[in-house]
Amino acid sequence: MEQSRIPSFYRLSLQDRVRAVHERGLLSKEDYRLLCSGEHLLDPSTADKMIENVVGVLGMPMGIGLNFVVNGKPYVVPMAVEEPSIVAAISSAAKLSLHTGGFQVESTEPLLIGQIQVVDITHASKAKATILQRSEEIINLANSLHPKMVARGGGAKGLEVHLHRAPSTGVTMLVVHLLVNTCDAMGANLVNTMCEGVASLVESITGGKVFLRILSNLTDRALVKAKVTYPTDQLAGKGFDGDQVRDGIILANDLASVDPYRAATHNKGIMNGVDAVALATGNDWRAIEAAAHAYAARSGQYSSLTRWYKDQDGNLVGELEIPMKVGTVGGPLQSNKSVMINHRMLKVGSARELAELMGAVGLAQNFSALRALVTSGIQQGHMTLHARSVAMAAGAPANLFDTVVDRLIESGEIKIWKARDILEDVRKQSGDASPVAEAIPEAEELAVGHGKVILLGEHAVVYGSHAMAVPVPLAIQAKITQSDAGIDIMIPRWGAQQRLHPRADQRHSFEKPIALILEQLELINQPMKIEIFPSVPRAVGLGSSAAVAVAIIRALDKHYQLDLSDDEVNALAFECEKVAHGSPSGVDNTMATYGHPMLFRKDLKGKPGLMEKLTLGAPLPLVIGYSGVESLTAKMVARVAAARKKNPAIYQQMFNGIDALTLQGRDALQSGDWQQLGELMNVCQGLLNALQVSCWEIEEMIQIARQNGALGAKVTGGGGGGAFIALCPDNQQTVIEALNDAGYQAMEVTVNG
Repeated sequence: MEQSRIPSFYRLSLQDRVRAVHERGLLSKEDYRLLCSGEHLLDPSTADKMIENVVGVLGMPMGIGLNFVVNGKPYVVPMAVEEPSIVAAISSAAKLSLHTGGFQVESTEPLLIGQIQVVDITHASKAKATILQRSEEIINLANSLHPKMVARGGGAKGLEVHLHRAPSTGVTMLVVHLLVNTCDAMGANLVNTMCEGVASLVESITGGKVFLRILSNLTDRALVKAKVTYPTDQLAGKGFDGDQVRDGIILANDLASVDPYRAATHNKGIMNGVDAVALATGNDWRAIEAAAHAYAARSGQYSSLTRWYKDQDGNLVGELEIPMKVGTVGGPLQSNKSVMINHRMLKVGSARELAELMGAVGLAQNFSALRALVTSGIQQGHMTLHARSVAMAAGAPANLFDTVVDRLIESGEIKIWKARDILEDVRKQSGDASPVAEAIPEAEELAVGHGKVILLGEHAVVYGSHAMAVPVPLAIQAKITQSDAGIDIMIPRWGAQQRLHPRADQRHSFEKPIALILEQLELINQPMKIEIFPSVPRAVGLGSSAAVAVAIIRALDKHYQLDLSDDEVNALAFECEKVAHGSPSGVDNTMATYGHPMLFRKDLKGKPGLMEKLTLGAPLPLVIGYSGVESLTAKMVARVAAARKKNPAIYQQMFNGIDALTLQGRDALQSGDWQQLGELMNVCQGLLNALQVSCWEIEEMIQIARQNGALGAKVTGGGGGGAFIALCPDNQQTVIEALNDAGYQAMEVTVNG
């Protein structure tokens, strides 16, 4: 068991990891040399002999899963995968399984099915009976084509016959299934050769015509069944006790067993581990995927490949049943040095043993995904990816990079400013006095676009009514730097890094407003890097798209010294909002530009709108809560427009009512009458609900907020999800805690001005 465990492996440098694996006897001296030198990598000339039209070679990160013990044997598992958290997750799951001896796996004989389709048959039932009577003759002929395989204990082992009615013609087709044990080979070519070789005999027996002769990738005669037990007391963590985690995993698996939408994601998690091993060992991951998903639908409804339950001692038990036909010998495997090194590292004695190990990996990955999902949430498992991109944006050099990432994750603040602080501390501790490269700029270097909440007036404002909005202490910041070629757009926190496509019809949706800005300012041909640092969440109704536009416009103004006025910034941002939302009111871009409380009214002639600056009678105490449902403003505006078209008089009445509430709200806001403002917000929410722009999550949050002392609560922005606001004098934390207890995220915001 110790051979599969390498303490603190992830903390070692790349070279030290390779050395550690070598020192444990898992790598030969030659394999160690190849990995250290990079000579194991597939070179273009070799690749050119493998497939057609080669132009290069694609790299893939290769890691090793640790701590695996399967049927009492320890393994270090090579995995080729680009998605972070997978290797760490299976290593953690495997380590936890050591408390009960690891994984127990069994498998059936590794049979492949070759299909021979026969058409133009006069008597299908008679032909089927005759084929079965002469099955031994067909099997012997098939085996004569591969005597060496038979000598190794493999070859054709059986024969089945199936009748199917062709949907297009109604004619009966006869399909012969040749069951072949391909031993340690993947076996596709072998089975296809057998099917070709017996085709003439099958035709003579049936009197029909053989059409298709090919293997099936539904390898349900090569099954792997893996099982693992986790003691409940080992499951506790992240604020959850063991029983909660166990029962949560069982409940999550129950959903995957009955709901194909959940099952697809559930099974994809299993294949995250299986495919990574398949790629590392040169196996056909596409065939393995096809078999797994077809097998998951064998009952007629797509379902989970795993089962999780509680045993009589209260332990969590997981079982996976999956078709798994893989190979450990053959030309495709031997043509790639990396694949051969991985096979030597694995030390499996047969393809069947490799299949069993892959079953254990799939079950381990499923456990890790479910455990994360029912505790901290699956997104927590992707924190490393976010942390690495943030560390890169902060300019962490290679020698300090992993240290910065580790400390960033430990801090829980995955932000560029935090990465920069950590980097400076690490540099001081290490005595490295070199400057921080590409760190987040100082505040004075950044251009700003403000976020907002609408207190009263959503949707009605699109049709000429008033809206009342205030800025929130959340903003989008941006910076422009010169580059050698092209226009690069970077938003590390949102995981976006893209070069602006030169063709307008090929641009991503988030590129189009940026391209509009550059075209309007005649900068579309200037090479530059646009860095965006957001603190406003996307698609929740807080004005993120307008804030991005304003921040970029002002950053361009600063860098290229364009001397734009606020009105010009606002007008251009309004054009961007038209691209993003179709028929915007103009309130978001106006708030993003000016950043102070205001009463706003849309200009129905297509201009940005009319703004009246407001002064607050007292600091405005709000709570902003997030529904977890993405809010698409353009979609909700279009829905209201369609409903208004059917019932214009009714909708105009509601718009007039919202307008009246908004004008009363102006007086309450300026006098600091929060009781009155709260009542107006509650009434406005009723009208917004009637406009069908709320959702049950928003309604639940509103109810929670009001029950815990909020004077008023309503949706803010486009609706259909997104965010809500609650007016909470003296009880913001009480409302936040109640929302958090119900599973929602919320934050305290106090607006001054």
